[in-house]
Amino acid sequence: MLRKYPIGIQSFRKIRQGGYVYIDKTKIIHQLVETGQYYFLSRPRRFGKSLLVDTIEELFTGSKELFEGLWIHDKWDWTQTNPVIHFDFAKLPYKEVGLTEAINRAIAINATNLGIEVTGDNIKDCFRELIEKASAKGQVVILIDEYDKPIIDFLDEPEVVDIHRSILKSFYSILKPSDDYIRLLLITGVSQFSQVSIFSDLNNLNNITLNTHYGGIVGITQQELEDNFAPEIIELKKENPDILPQIKQWYNGYTWNMKTWVYNPFSVLNFMDDPIFDNYWYATGTPTFLFKLLKKSKLFDVDGMRIGRSDLATFDISNADPGPLLFQTGYLTIKKTSADRKVIELGYPNEEVKESFLNGLLSTYREIYPTGSMPVISDVKEALRNGDVPGLITQLNSLIATIPYDHWNAGTESIFNVIIYLTFKLTGVDVYTEVHSAKGRSDVLVKTERFIYALELKLDGTAEEALQQIKDKGYLQPYAADNRKKLAVGITFSSEKREVSTYMVEQC
Repeated sequence: MLRKYPIGIQSFRKIRQGGYVYIDKTKIIHQLVETGQYYFLSRPRRFGKSLLVDTIEELFTGSKELFEGLWIHDKWDWTQTNPVIHFDFAKLPYKEVGLTEAINRAIAINATNLGIEVTGDNIKDCFRELIEKASAKGQVVILIDEYDKPIIDFLDEPEVVDIHRSILKSFYSILKPSDDYIRLLLITGVSQFSQVSIFSDLNNLNNITLNTHYGGIVGITQQELEDNFAPEIIELKKENPDILPQIKQWYNGYTWNMKTWVYNPFSVLNFMDDPIFDNYWYATGTPTFLFKLLKKSKLFDVDGMRIGRSDLATFDISNADPGPLLFQTGYLTIKKTSADRKVIELGYPNEEVKESFLNGLLSTYREIYPTGSMPVISDVKEALRNGDVPGLITQLNSLIATIPYDHWNAGTESIFNVIIYLTFKLTGVDVYTEVHSAKGRSDVLVKTERFIYALELKLDGTAEEALQQIKDKGYLQPYAADNRKKLAVGITFSSEKREVSTYMVEQC
């Protein structure tokens, strides 16, 4: 009998009453609520933040029956309850009615749920009144989920961002002066924006994003995967004994503390429901702003990016740095830290993210986004594996045919380096750009099981010139002892015809 998977369900009550698979996070939740008061947690979308918030709400409102069989059931004082104020900005209709009106409606809903009335004439006064009146029934638990969504949704509209930032400043400014009324404050989001001022005003807020103790508060650890999906894994192993390492390669790899690594829960649930390796998490959101930013920054090789630890937690909207945004949105994760822990090396967490991200970025450079490039990539992969340079050129022409005309008049071959690098990277072969040798550096170096390619790219030049440069500079000499065939490939692009005009290949 197939089990029920809570795909897209963020209601703890619905999951528990509906008999869905639930991974017990109540031990770490207990630690959170008993050891501190003011928290901020940043995690990518579809990672379980909303379910975490909803679970905490049910805990403080005394829904004992929902926690039967869970770790916390006999460790919580169910005779004590607290009034809960809950804002989920992902559900507010700010796009339809404006952010101020959306917040006013959310305040009104919270007031109704708590059986109180607020009469203020602005969101700041109404929020203050809501907290103070609710505290008559006990110290208040304030849960603010996806606090930054009204900003993230408009990153490519700076004027809207400025308006929303000002509104949110006013709304959040009431929290610190309300300290006496608050039992617990938890704010979740994707990013930490330096200009919202929420973190400068709330200097008592504990940002647990990178905290050693909370690396597994959302997401699925390896042990949780094997314990909670044991029946599915047993069945899958009957046909594929190596299924566990494959699941790990595709969906694990996220870490915020280099101590706990977790799976993307949305991807795991989808895979268990229909065990096909696919890009589930990525398909739920298309980061067009992020791709545009990377293209504008001429950044395409993000794997191995190094960044200061303190920079991971900030993102300045007016001076966008792709590094923190790639980390906060889940496209890169921590791979290494320096000895003093001040410098972080980032990389793709898993195969799902790597494949999808490179495909999206390549399509953005080709200006066909969100249309994918994977069919052509498959043919490129076959050509590289078989040493089929004519076939490779045919597929490269298919890829560059959509490059905007103005790029061909830029007087540089950099756009082709980018597209070829992303294309080869998507095939899964080893690809490197600007590889240094004793006499210079090659444009692109590719390694497959049977071949090593050195490619030199020229715009409106000659294939002879490109090929001769590979030989004169000795780009393939460092691999002389390697048993694989070495192929020097000189390629020229015609700005008039917008295609590969000529190419020459020679075995070295």
